[in-house]
Amino acid sequence: MSLQTCVTTDGRFQWGLHRPQFKVANFRKSDEISALGPIQGGEMNENQANFPQGEVDETNADWIFEIPNAFPFRGTTYICKSWADDKVEDPAAIRLPEKSDVSLKQTIGQWFSGKPGCSKDLQHIINTLPDQLRIALASSSTDPDDLICLAKYCCEFDYEKTGGWPVGIRYTKNGRGIVSAKITDQTLFEVLVNNQHLPDIYKEVMVLRPGVQGKSEIVGDWCSGKSGSHIYEYLRRNSYIPWGHYAANMANDAVRYDIRELSPSDMTGLRHLYYQRTFVRLAQQCGIDFPAERKALSVSELEMMRKKILKRFSKKAEGDFKFNRTLWGWNFGFDFAPSHYRLHASHQQIHQQFALIPASVSTQTGDPLGQPVDMTFASYGCGDLIADFTSSFRSQTGCNFFESYIQAIRSNRRMDGHQSNSSSLIIHEDSEVILFVPKSQTSQWEVQLMTLKPVGNILEADDTTRQSIDRAMLIAVKILSGLGARMITTIEYPKCFDSMDSDQRLLYAFLPKLPESPGAFSEAQLRWINGHYPEDFAFACRLQL
Repeated sequence: MSLQTCVTTDGRFQWGLHRPQFKVANFRKSDEISALGPIQGGEMNENQANFPQGEVDETNADWIFEIPNAFPFRGTTYICKSWADDKVEDPAAIRLPEKSDVSLKQTIGQWFSGKPGCSKDLQHIINTLPDQLRIALASSSTDPDDLICLAKYCCEFDYEKTGGWPVGIRYTKNGRGIVSAKITDQTLFEVLVNNQHLPDIYKEVMVLRPGVQGKSEIVGDWCSGKSGSHIYEYLRRNSYIPWGHYAANMANDAVRYDIRELSPSDMTGLRHLYYQRTFVRLAQQCGIDFPAERKALSVSELEMMRKKILKRFSKKAEGDFKFNRTLWGWNFGFDFAPSHYRLHASHQQIHQQFALIPASVSTQTGDPLGQPVDMTFASYGCGDLIADFTSSFRSQTGCNFFESYIQAIRSNRRMDGHQSNSSSLIIHEDSEVILFVPKSQTSQWEVQLMTLKPVGNILEADDTTRQSIDRAMLIAVKILSGLGARMITTIEYPKCFDSMDSDQRLLYAFLPKLPESPGAFSEAQLRWINGHYPEDFAFACRLQL
């Protein structure tokens, strides 16, 4: 098969195995033998091994597995056999350690009287710290007193008349009438409000209360009084996503900074706002009436609308609709290095973003801001990359890719020959969806969620399927968080609404960032380096269930 994928037409996985043996000519002119330091017992450790006398003859270097991704546009994964073999006997060791408590106040506690609160001495020390140390403390401290002092350093608060807790931030107005918050250190402010140990009242007045981050309109909400779930849908008019996007944010009275705090009701609400906004926008595009009351649509109302839209799309030719794809994503977690490198994209208070993608965009040539020529090209959507590949797969093999892929997942065999160990890649499954570890992981801890039936987008997903997706999504992030993941990006790979392809499945990829895998030249080439077998990671995930 000429297509570079790990999935074969008969429903198996394939991979390569490098067994390196090589000789290296030695062109070094001089030796620089020197002592490195004493070994316990008196012998000196020296560097002779770094200065061979002749050519280097490597007869048995580490074996490396090369696994093409199921989807060629996502690159190839390389697994070092010796690294992965270390995890085989104890897959439960695949996890990150818990974050340790950090407190500047306790570290230098002998300077203080031990009284609670933000003492003047602690405030003075924090005010005089170098900028880099303040950022490190804002990111890592678990002591509310440290964080309150940092808050007072970076912005001005309005307090209750009796003092105590803040009731808001102070503002200023310039000569043009523009109102802005009195923030003296914007970077420190952003790092601080992402620390879950900052008292909730400070989180609210600094970043969570509607309006404190700007004038983005709230155009929907979802509330479940029994569970305490409350979610706002914000409109982002001037968005980096063309034609604007929407954000479903946990509200200021439902603070969620930790995946462990996220409930099934929360996930239902976050996803309901996505389904509702998408179906309403598609109904408007199709000329279909919908309930326009100031309240969330019910599940039954959504389902009736979905069926009408699906019927309308089935009667139209491809290209008849201005918007024909979804964009959905979730960045969870935040961190910021003292060196001023932002380590993840998003505010940690849980929220998800979504939009519709136009089918095409007008072409410009010559004057970049002039009148467009009478031409267009397809606007980018990541699900289209899957559609292009599965079309090529079917054309070259006569087989449906996703049928082969699901079969390969179910019949998976280990690469290392340890057949006594678990060979399953599946973490969770019901009649509608499967949550699994891909054979070729991009993020070292990547997990994928896929529909089992030929459902390629949320418009083709009925209420039962949507519930299964939402439930499995919550399972996935709770498992990854339980293993220690603190920054997770999740993306959706959907099919075009007007596509007639009956094979493409709706796919979600969960991509945790690990502390020692920031991405470098290998990852820039889509070469993903891994230190465990995917089956062992799947076993570690199932332990979290």
